Amino acid sequence: MKTTSDTESVKMPSSLLAEVQAAANEEHRSRDDLVREAIERYLRDRRWQRLLAYGEQQARSLGLTDADVPRLIEEYRQEHQSR
Repeated sequence: MKTTSDTESVKMPSSLLAEVQAAANEEHRSRDDLVREAIERYLRDRRWQRLLAYGEQQARSLGLTDADVPRLIEEYRQEHQSR
């Protein structure tokens, strides 16, 4: 599968760039690969945080707390065991 890519410049302090380059060198990778992976990880973590926030919001709206989780899991398991 062929992918397309655009080139974009990103400004960063020279000390950060030096640290990125040193990490890339240690891992025998390109600086571009390291930066791309860091951005992908950041975006994945951001999506996960949004999902967690949504779940917390839904739980609050239903009046649920962390203490309810074990009970709800057990109820779910009981309902699905008998099927």
